[in-house]
Amino acid sequence: MISGPLPPPLAGIRVLDLSAVYSGPMAAALLADQGADVIKVETPGGDISRRIGPSKGDLSGTFIAMNRGKRSIVLDLKTPAGKEVLRDLIERTDVLMENFRPGILARLGFDRDTLEQINPRLIYLSITGFGQDGPYTEARVYDAVIQAVSGMCASHLEKPGGEPGLVATTLCDKLTSLTAAQAVTAALLARERDGQGRVVELSMLDAALAFQWPDAMYNHIWLDDPPAAFPEVGGTLRPYRTRDGYLTTMTPQQDEFDALCKGLGAPDLPKDPRFATVQARSRHAKEAREVLEPLFAQFDTDDLVARLHAADAPVGKVNRKPEVLTDPQVVHNRALVEVDHGAAGRVRLARAAARFGGADLPVPKPAAHLGEHGEQVLRELGYDDSRIAALVAASAVRLG
Repeated sequence: MISGPLPPPLAGIRVLDLSAVYSGPMAAALLADQGADVIKVETPGGDISRRIGPSKGDLSGTFIAMNRGKRSIVLDLKTPAGKEVLRDLIERTDVLMENFRPGILARLGFDRDTLEQINPRLIYLSITGFGQDGPYTEARVYDAVIQAVSGMCASHLEKPGGEPGLVATTLCDKLTSLTAAQAVTAALLARERDGQGRVVELSMLDAALAFQWPDAMYNHIWLDDPPAAFPEVGGTLRPYRTRDGYLTTMTPQQDEFDALCKGLGAPDLPKDPRFATVQARSRHAKEAREVLEPLFAQFDTDDLVARLHAADAPVGKVNRKPEVLTDPQVVHNRALVEVDHGAAGRVRLARAAARFGGADLPVPKPAAHLGEHGEQVLRELGYDDSRIAALVAASAVRLG
């Protein structure tokens, strides 16, 4: 065991992030949180997420959250000089990440054979919407599109058999990011063992399907002699209204349902044959909901949370968004951190969730202004004043 503070686990790893918006940038931000040096390559117009959400200048809340701790260089990859800079960066990097439509990077002159020639140890991650080929591969893709095709919309109904719904956050983008970050670190581990670079392909559709399959699609797992379909949770899994707010609960084990009923002041409810087992409640979910709703409505939220905790029943207060900031467990976990963004002021971010050696990772560095680190990165490549000036004159590079 190492005594004293451990270095971040990805210290010494360089990541070249050519991605934009959510799925790639969030993955690269997770790697930056864990110590990687991430260089974000942007077009002259900048990542469009710089214009999503409340903003100050070229820094939006969304951009800051997705691109914390990265350095930014602006390259026009339509110019020969811009491509030459990218080539030099690839030669000196460990991981290249992009979420272009299939074939875009190859058309820019960086097909897979070329990447391998430039850097045989490169980990190349390509994120697409639907995959590298297939009937939908050329289509434009955003999160709502993948929610629809993956069955996620059909998994979020207001009531059984009702209209499909959209999760009001970029869920598929973000779960793709988590999958991407894990895949990259797995590829880096494999490279440590055999010295070989890797191509990692990931589609948002595939990531969403893998995410859906254990529960939302469990009735579609069996192929041979399938058992009876299990009831869909559908619209029964919704918050319960209290006198002054909402709570949520889940009771997949019988003792948890018993504890819930005890906390609600209805200890005999589990004796009802409709609710006496997990399977029975699944078959009579609508009736269970109708019986439980008036019980929840008798209590104030905080009082009922206390009662249900005392009964050892699973319960969560539905926090409004401002309430998340002051939730006692959120505060105790030090889950939110402040980052000084200089002239833009302080910002609040969720800290890196994983702890290593029992310690928080360092507070992330600020997100970069467009092209802020261009000159710094070029000088690290060994470019002198005259070469940098020529790149700027050719509009291949824009310095912040």
